[in-house]
Amino acid sequence: MSSSTADIKPVVAFTAAVVTVSDSCACGDRVDLSGPAVAEVLTRFGFQITAKQTVQDDSMQIQNVLLHLALSVRFIVTTGGTGVALRDVTPEATEAVCERVIDGVAERMRSEGYKKTPFAALSRGVCGVTGKTLILNLPGSPSGAVESLRAVIELIPHALSLLDGKTEHL
Repeated sequence: MSSSTADIKPVVAFTAAVVTVSDSCACGDRVDLSGPAVAEVLTRFGFQITAKQTVQDDSMQIQNVLLHLALSVRFIVTTGGTGVALRDVTPEATEAVCERVIDGVAERMRSEGYKKTPFAALSRGVCGVTGKTLILNLPGSPSGAVESLRAVIELIPHALSLLDGKTEHL
């Protein structure tokens, strides 16, 4: 990604929420580093962060948080729970609340991540739409979350505009 994309800001300040999915952060055993790192990137790109939450690696809890936040924000970013461990259920919870999945966004994140580590192929994060809200799953590590978000951030304002019905092409 070029350095000029660091200055890209949406024409409209879309609202966003950051959800950290982590058993250890939810019970206070570990400090959340990924959520704040993701929120910082979103803010730099002009998103208005209106909610930050931490939830356990539990499919129903994740689904409930996503559905609740989708009532008030346009973009929900999750961090954590996207690997292959038994408790990594964020992708399934996200798919359960989404009407459509946008495969290309997750493919781009993994493709860019693979340039740094072959383990990027193990990330199962998805991107999907519920109503007019876009939901994006990021890895749980701060560096992986930020790198994955940076790989696709320039696509998000356009996707949200399309969800608003602005389908004319530039």
